[in-house]
Amino acid sequence: MDFKSDPRFIGIEPFKSKIWLSSPTMHSDEQRWVDEAIQTNWVSTVGVNISQIEHDIAEIVGVRYAVALSAGTAALHLATKLAGEQLYGRARPNHGTLEGKKVFCSDVTFDASVNPVAYEGGEAVFIDIERETWNMDPVALEKAFTIYPDVKLIIIAHLYGTPGKMEQICSIADAHNALIVEDAAESLGAKYYISSQSSIYKKLVYDHKKDKEKGMWLETGSLGDYNAISFNGNKIITGSSGGMFLTNSRDDAEKVRKWSTQSREAAPWYQHEEVGYNYRMSNIIAGIVRGQIPYLEEHIKQKKAIYERYKNGFADLPVRMNPYDCERSIPNFWLSCLLIDEDAMTPYIRSDCDELWIHESNKSSPGEILAAINAFNAEGRPIWKPMHMQPIYRVNPFVTAEGDGRGKSNAYIAGSGIDVGADIFRRGLCLPTDNKMSIEQQERVIEIIHRCFN
Repeated sequence: MDFKSDPRFIGIEPFKSKIWLSSPTMHSDEQRWVDEAIQTNWVSTVGVNISQIEHDIAEIVGVRYAVALSAGTAALHLATKLAGEQLYGRARPNHGTLEGKKVFCSDVTFDASVNPVAYEGGEAVFIDIERETWNMDPVALEKAFTIYPDVKLIIIAHLYGTPGKMEQICSIADAHNALIVEDAAESLGAKYYISSQSSIYKKLVYDHKKDKEKGMWLETGSLGDYNAISFNGNKIITGSSGGMFLTNSRDDAEKVRKWSTQSREAAPWYQHEEVGYNYRMSNIIAGIVRGQIPYLEEHIKQKKAIYERYKNGFADLPVRMNPYDCERSIPNFWLSCLLIDEDAMTPYIRSDCDELWIHESNKSSPGEILAAINAFNAEGRPIWKPMHMQPIYRVNPFVTAEGDGRGKSNAYIAGSGIDVGADIFRRGLCLPTDNKMSIEQQERVIEIIHRCFN
């Protein structure tokens, strides 16, 4: 469809410069610390920039230790490996720490959250999401433990910067003696309220000054037994790449630091007693992160303003914004998303790699909206495709609030077919959320989407 010649879009001009989904926002500080690393010749995987950002991020998130790594994926891998080793013991060099074990994982997330389970020889069991935050459903998680009572590890991601229902999830994990790997790659700077009545309050709160009557707000990245964040180029702050492992355990921090530097032993020659990885962050990447950290709250404020403008701008359309629990969480608003009401959806089908949609008056679809804004030089994305629908994981178990989510109906048995993640993937999309987008530019995006429903 040629949207520029479509009568619905008459008078709208394409953006001269691309409006990105979420691109890096640089300031002058980054150059200073990168230049210092180069001028002092500290350009490898040690240096002041690395030490400083480990200190600063640990302080911001409220954990005792942070280990700077080459990517959020590396942090998730080592967190998952470490959890497996604690649960099942050290693996032989040609085996993973989760070999033959099942792990409960967020279903709607980027695959970096769950691939480490495969790296370590485990099998991911995907847990459906709930509609209040689009994160792991505690009801489905509890159902999963009735089906797979031997599972001892949960990996949860906070989608698009919105915290999941962590108090309930942590309580369920505690009841089943399970560990949690928290993927806070998308949610650095987001906060979650832990009540003083929670059974996991004392477990999660370490050096903080506690108010036993009121509970307290905690940062995502501090809520699991093992935690990971990302500095990928599209994140709330960036190093162009990079990530961190976060923990309150000195032993865990030292183990991850060792593994990330090829597990070298203290010997005059290269000696190795464990499998290691080249996962350490460079001092140059750390310099960029160091320059970004002072602007974290500013970036969150800008992202929130974008979310609010979309919410107000779409008030007269049959759509809703990605939700959050305003009483228990403060998102970082990394990405703004919308969900089209069911009765406002046009016929719309997808294969693994293609999609087909038509236009109907007063209705639209994610495919039409994304194609329309792209035609005017703005970037959006589909909602992350659920992991249980991915070709690589189609044979993995999937659990919903009703129980086993696979094979629920046939020619003789009617099933409800509940699958919240698939429904949000079908009806939702991610909007341009670049914090350098001007108000006028965002209003033009909003107008394009209005005309899709014309």
